[in-house]
Amino acid sequence: MNIGAAIKLAIAMAIFGSIGFFTINTGIPAVELVFIRCICATLFLSILWYFTGGHKTEQWNKREVLQTCLCGIFLVLNWVFLFKAFNKMSISITISIYNLAPIIVLILGTIFLKERMTVKAILATVVCFIGSILIVGIDNFQSINSLMNSGFVWALLSAICYALTMLTSKTIHNLSAYSMTYIQTTVGIVMLLPLCDFTVFNGLTVSNWLYILGTGIIHTGFVYYLFFDSIRNLPTMVVSVLTFVDPVVAILLDVLVLSFIPSLLQTFGIILIFGSILYIIFKPTTTIETNPSVEKQASTS
Repeated sequence: MNIGAAIKLAIAMAIFGSIGFFTINTGIPAVELVFIRCICATLFLSILWYFTGGHKTEQWNKREVLQTCLCGIFLVLNWVFLFKAFNKMSISITISIYNLAPIIVLILGTIFLKERMTVKAILATVVCFIGSILIVGIDNFQSINSLMNSGFVWALLSAICYALTMLTSKTIHNLSAYSMTYIQTTVGIVMLLPLCDFTVFNGLTVSNWLYILGTGIIHTGFVYYLFFDSIRNLPTMVVSVLTFVDPVVAILLDVLVLSFIPSLLQTFGIILIFGSILYIIFKPTTTIETNPSVEKQASTS
């Protein structure tokens, strides 16, 4: 195994895990934050793409470009919903629900791709649902208003968009990771520009701007570079394992820095969710084959 590549990927995942902490300290709403993130990522990665010479060998395909644009829509919505969820509930709970995406891929694959879902896959799905109820709180499921105010819906929508990004990007083979990201973040700029309220940037502190730029340049540009530079030199199993550094760091930051203390039921719910996801990843129960490198590229959070 390439130890250097493994270290790079571990660093990338650890930085990914701090996205929630950065988000809640930016001082701006989700739409405007994702807009800035798309601008930073587009500039950073297009410059890197150009100077590495990747643009000269790019294999453009009309169908794949259009498919990547669709992926970009799902990716941007994924980010917006995730950041909205961070503003409503704790990072640990949000990340736990967000990482339901592999389970949602199984469900969507069964519905739209006619994939066969076995009893074990159904059981894992049910366990994840029970875990979600436990970490959000049974009381919040008793009315629509309490459920909406909890942030659960935003986190679930984010996970669904994450899963849709996985499914729509799984057949893209010719475009490089850099060109895919460039197209997706450019789509984000076009999508969000009419929706942005630029008055939210008035009165921001230096600290706010540092967190905003950190979210765009570090969490998107720099981390993408580390990620793309490492996954091509690592076996699939290693990539699958190291992607779990992301939620672990997120939950640790929430507990140690933001003083979030999960209840016993919430802790049990988190264990149920990640236990089921690990089971799905390492013991596939359907014919769906998802490339972990594409999954994490699509979730860049």
